[in-house]
Amino acid sequence: MQSTSGKLPRFPQLTLEQLNAAQKPLGDQVMKVSSVGIGGPYNLLLRSPVLGQRLFDLFDYLRWKTSVPTRLNEFAILIIGRQWRSQVEWFAHVPIATKAGLSADIIAELKANKRPSKMAEDEALVYDFVTELTNTYKVSDETFARARAIFNDQQIVDLAAVAGNYVMVAMILAMAEQTVPPDKEEPFKAGEA
Repeated sequence: MQSTSGKLPRFPQLTLEQLNAAQKPLGDQVMKVSSVGIGGPYNLLLRSPVLGQRLFDLFDYLRWKTSVPTRLNEFAILIIGRQWRSQVEWFAHVPIATKAGLSADIIAELKANKRPSKMAEDEALVYDFVTELTNTYKVSDETFARARAIFNDQQIVDLAAVAGNYVMVAMILAMAEQTVPPDKEEPFKAGEA
């Protein structure tokens, strides 16, 4: 199947029937929890099933069992998705963030590549923490002090880990030129900042 650009996909979409004995257990696990089935990053991770299984277990923690409240965790994922212009991350996580209570205004401003203007204190901290960490490769003393005032140690570590994890996912998706399902519109258009 060709992409909208006319290029053949770097990694054609796998089907459950195509999975070999090493891939099948992971494919079955993914199907129980993924909104995109074995699409998105799973289409890629199934090609390295040992890595895929280990990352699936990490995703299980960072998505469903993290100490960071879901609204803020999903906001961190969207920040990374926006920084990387990751079509799949944005497409997959906006509905989850919305359901978790992140406002449509924050999502729209972030998508427009703006610092959202009407964030609660915890949201502003997540934005600044993740943005500093990914853009300057550190967290300033001021931002860390704000994190300490809002989060406990586990939450601070989990927030950094979720940001780093989704950078890795964005990198894998970018390498593969993975995009949204064929019948869906890409959130980021060519030429947009």
